Amino acid sequence: MKYQNKGISDATSVLLYQRMLTSRMIEEKMLILLRQGKISKWFSGIGQEAVSVGVTTALDEAEYILPMHRNLGVFVSRGIPLNRLFSQWQGKANGFTKGRDRSFHFGSQEHKIVGMISHLGPQMGVADGIALAHTITGDKKVTAVFSGEGGTSEGDFHEALNIASVWNLPVLFCIENNGYGLSTPTKEQYNCDNLVDRGPGYGMESHFLDGNNVLEVYALIDSLRKSMLSHPRPVLLEFKTFRMRGHEEASGTKYVPEALMAKWAAKDPLENYETFLREEGLLTGSRIAELKSEITAEIDTHLKTVFAEESVQYNKSDELNDVYKPFDFKEIKIGNNTEKIRFVDAISQGLRQAMEQYQNLVIMGQDIADYGGVFKITEGFVQEFGKERVRNTPICESAVVSAAMGLSIAGMKAVVEMQFADFASTGFNPIVNYLAKSHYRWGEKADVVIRMPCGGDVGAGPFHSQTNEAWFTKTPGLKVVYPAFPYDAKGLLATAIADPNPVLFFEHKGLYRSVDQEVPTDYYTLPFGKASILRSGDAITIVSYGAAVHWAMDTLAKHPGIQAELIDLRTLAPLDTETIFQSVQKTGKLIILQEDSLFGGVASDISALVTEHCFAYLDGPIKRVASEETPIPFAKNLEDGYLPKGRFESELLDLLAY
Repeated sequence: MKYQNKGISDATSVLLYQRMLTSRMIEEKMLILLRQGKISKWFSGIGQEAVSVGVTTALDEAEYILPMHRNLGVFVSRGIPLNRLFSQWQGKANGFTKGRDRSFHFGSQEHKIVGMISHLGPQMGVADGIALAHTITGDKKVTAVFSGEGGTSEGDFHEALNIASVWNLPVLFCIENNGYGLSTPTKEQYNCDNLVDRGPGYGMESHFLDGNNVLEVYALIDSLRKSMLSHPRPVLLEFKTFRMRGHEEASGTKYVPEALMAKWAAKDPLENYETFLREEGLLTGSRIAELKSEITAEIDTHLKTVFAEESVQYNKSDELNDVYKPFDFKEIKIGNNTEKIRFVDAISQGLRQAMEQYQNLVIMGQDIADYGGVFKITEGFVQEFGKERVRNTPICESAVVSAAMGLSIAGMKAVVEMQFADFASTGFNPIVNYLAKSHYRWGEKADVVIRMPCGGDVGAGPFHSQTNEAWFTKTPGLKVVYPAFPYDAKGLLATAIADPNPVLFFEHKGLYRSVDQEVPTDYYTLPFGKASILRSGDAITIVSYGAAVHWAMDTLAKHPGIQAELIDLRTLAPLDTETIFQSVQKTGKLIILQEDSLFGGVASDISALVTEHCFAYLDGPIKRVASEETPIPFAKNLEDGYLPKGRFESELLDLLAY
């Protein structure tokens, strides 16, 4: 290997060696502990240290870096205390995830590190969001994010590169091409000579370099960083390196030809660089021995501390309390002035007032800027708040949700409009695996609201009509809101945006322009987890939400003599079970009406909860009325047969007569 100093100071040259050496020695110790059963798994970065150390050392410590599981050098270079790293790997309470996750699946705001999740792709979009926050605030910083060559086949990678290019975001996309995705060689993963060949397709500057040459890595990153601060843009980098051990230790390396292993062993980044520094007179044998002794002592000292730590113990309240970031809800009272507005206007008004309330709030979505969105909810917003805060996005829901997470990490708030709730399926991974789990895993909030225009009865067919709330009520860490009236929609949207936790906010399209109500003109909030009793009665309890509430009201209007208590849930997670239980204890009968198909829906859980907690009060079977078990059809007669509103009346009367 050929090293060129390239104007790098002697102190920095030695620092690079120290950091690589520390990383290597920690790894070697961990491999021993793995064999002793003192850690459960290890993903080795031996042979790849030059990339992690070179990139991290070239960045400012205030700049975010998003590593993967072979980037121990990132954590070492940022000075994370070794005892906390060791606690993390042993699942101890002093680890960054309190034993809830392993390896490098964590972040540290103090060290400006955002760790990976096993679903690799979202990291790229999160980096976009962090860089976007810096761009909006004028904070001149670069963000670096890592991927292996295998991860570049994921759609998130391509979505994130496209967004970064379109928005000129200062992101360093660092591909560590180490030859194998687990056991799959690169020739079976992509069909171009180099992964950076993809850069020009995105209009993106790209560079290919020797990932085992730490001076080359450091010099290029240092130069690019300075240039990107003056001329913000994304850059795609491919570091050619090699994984000298298995994907993880249990995998082994039998699939690697011996000659290839020998070739890369000769290119060991640490040994070669050490030889260079000795030849340059920057290190001596005695100084190297001193460094190794110091690092060994540091490792042993911190390990001793961690071994003395007690194993993490399960405490139910602690576990439940960490699912969400604490939210001190402040009820902002309703003013005296009201106006009669439609559901769609209430959403628009609530969103506009939230944009005024929070100067760090960014709205993203397809066609939401000049066009105002397909439902015209953000019409005029660009003129009021500018295109920095009201952003059209490419059609790439996954990377946009991930970018919203990045905005949150960087201290901003984000609202993402899914053009239709159905399209959340292409953003499902970051919603349920990144937004939902971040606070529980490492205490990081996800200050994101995803607006979900949903629902049928509008003749839109299978891909624009789903009411898919049950996809998300199943996932701990998400809050799910589903209003039925303009008043609730505006107040609950204000609360959703104020809440630092991820909220799925369902807005039924069929209600947008068909329902109106007197709504306060001022900004106000409403609490989550508090259902609304629309009508009191003692003969039967009706529980519903969304458009189905109006179907229930229409049915009761035809039967004014029925003494029904009608409950509009308003929020599904958290769910107001207290109001439901109290009503059932009074009426003795319960019927639940939902628009979603029956199996696995919200009605099923409510039925189970009432059975468990109010069985002694029931005077008849609990009825669930829902849509049929088919996709949503387009033709009106078919959709009418699919939806439950035509069947609700007979089911209600049957239960009353039981």
